[in-house]
Amino acid sequence: MKITYGRLMNRMASNSGFTLIEMMIVIAVMAIIMGLVGSNVMGRFQKAKVEATQIQMKQLGVVLDDFRRDCNFYPTSDEGLDALVKDSGRCKNYDPSGYVAHGKIPKDGFGNEFLYESDGNKFVIRSLGRDGKEGGDGLDKDIASDQID
Repeated sequence: MKITYGRLMNRMASNSGFTLIEMMIVIAVMAIIMGLVGSNVMGRFQKAKVEATQIQMKQLGVVLDDFRRDCNFYPTSDEGLDALVKDSGRCKNYDPSGYVAHGKIPKDGFGNEFLYESDGNKFVIRSLGRDGKEGGDGLDKDIASDQID
């Protein structure tokens, strides 16, 4: 039996491609996999924001300790973290270049400003968590510098 080019093309055309059912099964399997992987990745991404916030708090604590070594006090709550960027005039040994790189106080891992409280002898840096509101549970829970390791 001799197969001509025309017959060969007809056979290939009739056997190629996927049926609608096969395509729907592939799409459903891909959706299930993406759902499982996506939720796992997003959960880890949110945890990474909490960890980044804690690291930033520790780094700000080191910078505040440097400020205290030079000035013999921590900035007050009224002066805030801005005292690390610009001299309020109270510190005689204030570093002229400031205490924070690029003259900008970093934000927490969620993109919010840190809250700072101090009486001049001790300090607490706080983040309001993912929701940006006081209180909360899980990722929305407030993070305080005096409560991290």
